Amino acid sequence: MTIDHFVHEQGAVTVFFGAGEAGRLPERIELLEPSRILLVHGSSGAALAATLRATLADRVVGTFDGVLQHVPAEQAGRALTQAIESHADTVVAIGGGSAIGYAKHIARHTSARIAAVPTTYAGSEMTPIWGVTQDGRKATGRDPGVAPRLVVYDPELTLTLPVSAGSSSGMNAIAHAVDAMYARDASPLVTTMAAQAVEFLARALPAIARAPRDMTARTEASYGAHLAAMSLAASGMALHHRVCHVIGGTYGLPHAETHAVVLPYAAAYNESAAREANARVAAALGGTHAATSLWELRRLLGLPAGLAELGMRQEDLEAAATDISRSAGYNPAPVTRDGVLRLLRDAYEGRPPGT
Repeated sequence: MTIDHFVHEQGAVTVFFGAGEAGRLPERIELLEPSRILLVHGSSGAALAATLRATLADRVVGTFDGVLQHVPAEQAGRALTQAIESHADTVVAIGGGSAIGYAKHIARHTSARIAAVPTTYAGSEMTPIWGVTQDGRKATGRDPGVAPRLVVYDPELTLTLPVSAGSSSGMNAIAHAVDAMYARDASPLVTTMAAQAVEFLARALPAIARAPRDMTARTEASYGAHLAAMSLAASGMALHHRVCHVIGGTYGLPHAETHAVVLPYAAAYNESAAREANARVAAALGGTHAATSLWELRRLLGLPAGLAELGMRQEDLEAAATDISRSAGYNPAPVTRDGVLRLLRDAYEGRPPGT
């Protein structure tokens, strides 16, 4: 399948996809009938935000660029205060999942609408899932009101994304698809989208690593991330995301890299309880064993092998296992403290799953 340009409307959200869409962003934003716009962006969105400030002129009432990973509550509160004091009715978020997370925090507490312009493969732009970290704990939830109303994908925006950051972000997107297949409310539509997401990403990410300016590969990666996010939005999360939220939020590990490291071990944990889903994942990866294929893809992309490389301390594994097992939520395989501790120890060492 060749992906080029498309427009998709589903419910309250409109998606514009294709190279060059960033240049049409002022026109696309008009669909939300904005009168007072707050721009939220990280470093990857700074140049586009400057262009929007010049183009949209006095309708831009402010810019928030203090974006930090995991959406710390204190910093999110500053963004919310700025939105309230400026009477913003539209938030344009440019960047990865963190920038969009701040916009969701604003929308959760105001009536502002969100236009999301992703520059990574994180997928937050297509979900009603919010997350905020406070006192070392990351809280997440679902609220239809935080889902962006407008999403503009331009694969050219990912050209400035370092290859390693794109690879880890892409593995994060694959994690969305894998968890969606395990979800209690997964459906044939969800599993079809999720499997195709894994297939596109598994093909595109190594191609980008070999040739960073390969626009066909970058377009396929953006499309795969879009499908993965749609899958997660339509279903739910399982053990993998709970593990990553705890060790990321509590111990300050980098978000996307943590997903990349943990994913093979979470798949191995659920192997016997979700055989059909794991078989679909393996087939999409061109392998016979989901956990092993995910581990090999992580290694092929040159991403960190274990949690130790990300700064996790071995002495914190037991406390993390206790925290995760106490509030794991739904998962196809029973979640036990001992089982989670084994998962964390394997992920800490970075050994091949199942060895």
